[in-house]
Amino acid sequence: MTTNPPLLGRKALITGASAGIGSATAQALDASGASTVLLARRELRLQELSASLENPAECIGLDVRDASAVSAALAGQAPDILVLNAGMARGTSAAYQNSEDEVDDMVDTNVKGYLNVLRAVLPAMKERGSGDVVLLGSVAGRQVYPGGGVYCMTKYAVRALYESLRVDCFGSGLRFTTIDPGMVETDFSLIRFKGDEARAKAVYAGTNPLYPADVADAIHYAVTRPANVNIGEMVLWSSDQASTTMCTRR
Repeated sequence: MTTNPPLLGRKALITGASAGIGSATAQALDASGASTVLLARRELRLQELSASLENPAECIGLDVRDASAVSAALAGQAPDILVLNAGMARGTSAAYQNSEDEVDDMVDTNVKGYLNVLRAVLPAMKERGSGDVVLLGSVAGRQVYPGGGVYCMTKYAVRALYESLRVDCFGSGLRFTTIDPGMVETDFSLIRFKGDEARAKAVYAGTNPLYPADVADAIHYAVTRPANVNIGEMVLWSSDQASTTMCTRR
């Protein structure tokens, strides 16, 4: 006796899919039977990821900060699962000391990028009356930490967006989830430190952080619940991390 994969026949659109949590999420949902639409700036990486999946993916090279490009590229898309994952941090300055470029990169990607994709995709999902929307937040949207003010601000905004979507789409049949992980070993720190590998590796040195597959597993769990169950908020910490500023190191 065989059992069909739980996501067979469902389409998942994943932003920031070229690496880290986005890539791991694509692999997890694909393995569970979903067809995938992969979106990121680095289209070559998306093509490489697609080649490794059980089901070839639709790959869209796109910067979520470009509202008009997002609208054009996603016209007609009505996924069953939308995973808003594209995000970044820049620098470690106090909020009032971040450069204009750093602020623009974080706000435009982490907040406006989510809104750009929602504007293009959510109306069709709402009209259909079913689907899952998963927003990648962060524990930084629950606890601030020194040198992370603007990044934390954007993640608090993601949490507010999640709560707003729940009330704005009340009765629509859509489910909304925010996944808020702590320290996850990805390219996140490498980007934050402008390619300084030694500094990025030091963030995870001596500790056992979360990994992209751990977060992808949480996303998979949320979107495979029975129709009457909505996993609203999920906070993931590594066993070594007690808060945004407290982490056991060996």
